[in-house]
Amino acid sequence: MHQYELMVILDPEIDERTVAPSLDKFLNVIRNDGGTVDKVDIWGRRRLAYEIKKKSEGIYAVVDFTAEPATTKELDRQLNLSEAVMRTKVLRAEEAIAQVAAVAKAQEERAAKKAAAAAKAPAKKDA
Repeated sequence: MHQYELMVILDPEIDERTVAPSLDKFLNVIRNDGGTVDKVDIWGRRRLAYEIKKKSEGIYAVVDFTAEPATTKELDRQLNLSEAVMRTKVLRAEEAIAQVAAVAKAQEERAAKKAAAAAKAPAKKDA
């Protein structure tokens, strides 16, 4: 079993009160295969960075869950079949944490190089 994070963008024309029940219907795939749904966070209606299906808004939801890879694939397949779902993205939590750590490390290295270059510059002026 692995930790996953699922982001779903739903059609803004659906009623916001029906978002949680419709997501729950899809999340039963995880529960039926022995996985667990750890957290469901519905962000609500947000503006999209670019239009999807001629719509400029979407209802965002983020779900943290634990499941087998095959279960995750089936969940993603069922979400893509639904007309109310505009986009989905499933990430393994370990991969997401590793990506954030790699970006932070690269930023630290750049900052260290800048600091070293700044420290060298005044030393040359003094000489």
